[in-house]
Amino acid sequence: MSKPSRKSVIGALLEHYGRTYSEELKLGVERNTPSGLFQLLCFSMLASTRISHDLAARAMTALRWHGWRTPQKMVDATWRQRTDVLNHAGYARYDESTSRYLADSAQHLLDAYGGDLRRLRAASDRDVKEERRRLQEFKGIGETGADIFQREAQVAWPEMGPFLDQKAQQAAARLGLPKDPRKLIAAAPRKKDGPRLVAALVRCSLDKGFEDITSAAAQ
Repeated sequence: MSKPSRKSVIGALLEHYGRTYSEELKLGVERNTPSGLFQLLCFSMLASTRISHDLAARAMTALRWHGWRTPQKMVDATWRQRTDVLNHAGYARYDESTSRYLADSAQHLLDAYGGDLRRLRAASDRDVKEERRRLQEFKGIGETGADIFQREAQVAWPEMGPFLDQKAQQAAARLGLPKDPRKLIAAAPRKKDGPRLVAALVRCSLDKGFEDITSAAAQ
């Protein structure tokens, strides 16, 4: 079997995995609204623990279903309410500590930025290093959480892209695609497919779907 072309591999990735987690969760991050960005911050926190992205997405869906889509509503919920929702969503291993982190981070967002992450961006003068530093001032957001936020937020904050986190880079190398973010995203068929391609690499890595993608690309 001949080695599949870069174009066919990218096509297979987009067909099988081509959606960001923000799109899946319907956060509307591309609209750059305070609520959507706050929910992305919460998802980044949930997904940065030793929990699968799918389980983190399920927990985020549960939080959204309960109406906790703004920092004020997250703070207004009790620790027990948040913990029970996370636990019932299957996020049991870190439910108690994450419940605290969600409230602490929501309160920090209210105190420091009036509940609007766009003010964090403005305070950082749209400098990515400063944005990441400030993001990591939120409880539960470390380097991994900042990576997840940057990976998903690049659709709304152009200075954050093009960006590949470590999982995406490793998957790109395994599939024979460029690890350089600019080269990889430039190879996407449409501009809006760039962030989707990055997310597809992450999903492929987490799903261990490399053989399926290679096979599909070779057909």
